[in-house]
Amino acid sequence: MKGPLSPMEARKRLPLFGRMLYDVRPIDLWERDTRTLPWVFRKQRRKYRQFARRIILPLALDGDLDPESIDVHQLFMKSARMGFQTELMPPPVGNASIIRILHSILLGPALKAEEFCAACGGLGLALLAHELGMAPLFVSGDVRAILGWMRKIYKEIRGGQPSIAAFAITEPGAGSDAEDTRGAESGSPGCRARKVSGGYKISGRKVFISDGKVARWVTLFAALEGEGFESWTCFLLDKGMQGFSVGRSEKKMGQRAADASELILEEVFVPEERVIGPLRAGWAINRNVLNFSRPVVGAIALGIARGAFERALEFCRKTRLGNRPLLTYQDVQMRLADILLHIQAMRATVWQAVRYRLPFQASGSIAKVFCSDTAWKVCNEAMALMGEHGFVHGQGVEKAARDARLTQIYEGTNQINRLAIFESQEEAEFAID
Repeated sequence: MKGPLSPMEARKRLPLFGRMLYDVRPIDLWERDTRTLPWVFRKQRRKYRQFARRIILPLALDGDLDPESIDVHQLFMKSARMGFQTELMPPPVGNASIIRILHSILLGPALKAEEFCAACGGLGLALLAHELGMAPLFVSGDVRAILGWMRKIYKEIRGGQPSIAAFAITEPGAGSDAEDTRGAESGSPGCRARKVSGGYKISGRKVFISDGKVARWVTLFAALEGEGFESWTCFLLDKGMQGFSVGRSEKKMGQRAADASELILEEVFVPEERVIGPLRAGWAINRNVLNFSRPVVGAIALGIARGAFERALEFCRKTRLGNRPLLTYQDVQMRLADILLHIQAMRATVWQAVRYRLPFQASGSIAKVFCSDTAWKVCNEAMALMGEHGFVHGQGVEKAARDARLTQIYEGTNQINRLAIFESQEEAEFAID
């Protein structure tokens, strides 16, 4: 809006102090939000966006149509050369700034997830899943695992090897049991570890494993022979182990560029030194990983929704109706404003979750549920705004809707996460004396 009643022009009539009390500069919300971050995160957020727009976005549509056309290892190494794949720990293990780690463990991963997935939910997930695979080494609190295995893997990556890690908990017919206390109490784990001389032999299957086909390393959870989920133990495996193979890769509705594969273990021998954390500590490690990862899933959903908004906004700028750009119609402006309102609420929810020095169950699940449900609504609204063009693959918005749907399912379905929210507050906030 221009003219004497525009905010910028009207402000000029105020004295200096009045002009200083509010900001009418034409700066978009992304930049305004970035400027509220500590300087180390401001710089990093701009790096993530630049990489996403320059490297990820040009591959997005091809990766969705034909996932096999994308060399994930090459993309991973481009990200690694920027330092984006060794950021969970500061030196001498990783390359994260100690200032960033001390300020917030999860803000960096959340910023990266939003930017990568605004470009492409599938390729973003393919790059982000490596940190999920590395997370058990970190959250186990096992110094041997951190200084030994974690540093070794990060050293391989810095040396030019695409040493991707994957996280393996889900089993056929027991997906939610691995993410819910009540389900696990009555569930029966299928992947089992049998004690043998010098280590364990593991047999079973894991399914829907992100990066399962392309990963070299796998943090895998298995129950000890004859016991239930309470005996879950974390093991570090690599693809070179005898008896370890990759089964089918799923043909998914969304986030198609990110591999989701079945892992098959037939009497795979795992030496003692590859047990991560204490025996029977796997359930605690798994739940802690989910506390770390769920706010990041919220950020993935946020990024997908923002990408849909940006594409819809560009469409409304370029498309004309009645010899006027769609963007000049007040109804279109109101619908875009509603979408932007939801995106800002999603970002506020994610940033609130990651501002805590240590993650906890309720905050992570709240961010995951709210953002994934809202992203699904936002993408559908963006499609509706674009009419028949919204359903055309080349526009990118229908892809965003398919990508958003998956965020309601992985890292625990939203139903399971709602139970997690209640469970975490049941003894504290909801207790009745």
